[in-house]
Amino acid sequence: MSELLGVAVLGAGHMGADHVRRIDRVVNGARVAAVADPDTGRAKDAVAGIDGVSVHTEVAAALDAPGVQAVLIASPGPAHEEALLAAFDRGLPVLCEKPMVPESAGALRVVEAEARLGRRLVQVGFMRRYDAEYQRLKSLLVSRRLGRPLMLHCTHRNVSSPPGFTSAMLVNSSVSHEIDVARWLLDQELTAVTVLRPRPSADAPEGLLDPQFVVFETADGALVDVEVFVNSGFGYQVRCEAVCESGSARIGDEHTMVVTTAGGAREEVAQDYLVRFADAYDREMQAWVDATRQGKVTGPSAWDGYAASAVAEAGVRALEDGGRVTVELAPRPDLYA
Repeated sequence: MSELLGVAVLGAGHMGADHVRRIDRVVNGARVAAVADPDTGRAKDAVAGIDGVSVHTEVAAALDAPGVQAVLIASPGPAHEEALLAAFDRGLPVLCEKPMVPESAGALRVVEAEARLGRRLVQVGFMRRYDAEYQRLKSLLVSRRLGRPLMLHCTHRNVSSPPGFTSAMLVNSSVSHEIDVARWLLDQELTAVTVLRPRPSADAPEGLLDPQFVVFETADGALVDVEVFVNSGFGYQVRCEAVCESGSARIGDEHTMVVTTAGGAREEVAQDYLVRFADAYDREMQAWVDATRQGKVTGPSAWDGYAASAVAEAGVRALEDGGRVTVELAPRPDLYA
């Protein structure tokens, strides 16, 4: 493919608008061909100054717009299943932000629909797999230089939670990234989950169980723990330490700018995920564009999206019931072997 890849972006909110900017200004080989959002004003603002973009309120209209060859889904999670199936009907490759589909039953329907096509069309937006630090940790674990991994210790902190954020969303939204990277780093499925609830922070909104401590068990006997704290008040921090048989490795201790003034020094801390993982998003998008232009689909699959939703659902049950919940996955189709 010599011409630019025409992309329809579905959703022009915080994430969608950032992806519009990324396609237009950062990655090579692609252009924004269409944008769809129920809020026309928001969609027009997202593509202001970009030539040749059509704006729509309906998904189908954007997918059928002239020049559209691929789809980027950045709309709210509950809208993803319909958009994915519409893209399948048109044979369009898709980069779908997480969660692929929030409910595991809907995610499984997407997996089954793609399997019936007999070829992959979906890459799920688990961008941490494209972060340089995570990639180095993955390479180290694959090499077995430190022996088998026994545990992963993970930290996920946000400055504050947005309005309407629920206790369940700490697991099925925030921790969904840890679910995916744990499966990827260890190359194992997660088989059970327990959620422990310390006393809530005084800074957490009324009724929000924040922080939480989530423990996953894996198929090969490793353990993964995640401290998730979405109202830490000071910054966005993501860390991961792999403890292996003959050593450990930790990522996430960012080497950021240190500002020194009279009386002391201050180290900057990222305030949100778009800052901390900006390079990972750029790498993810470029990899998707490059593969799509070559007629390929790489990266996290629809199966990975389904597995993450199934584990997250088990985690929400564990949060609500206060016990250990096993994860039940459907048989994996041969397409994802």
